[in-house]
Amino acid sequence: MPKFTILCRVDAYADYIAEVEAEVIEEAVDLAYDGDASVKWEERGVVEFDARRVVALDDNGEEIEETARGKG
Repeated sequence: MPKFTILCRVDAYADYIAEVEAEVIEEAVDLAYDGDASVKWEERGVVEFDARRVVALDDNGEEIEETARGKG
């Protein structure tokens, strides 16, 4: 029986956290959102969500578009 290489790509968010000093919580969020240099981000991990795509790969590792299923 033949074997095929299949890629499953699941969408994900890369999460980062930071401790931000501010007078009120809204100011802390604004500093983080605006990219303030005092905000030091630490990687927290990756969270997947349910938007996936499965596709066969050819011998060169390229996707065979007509075999794709799901969202890209």
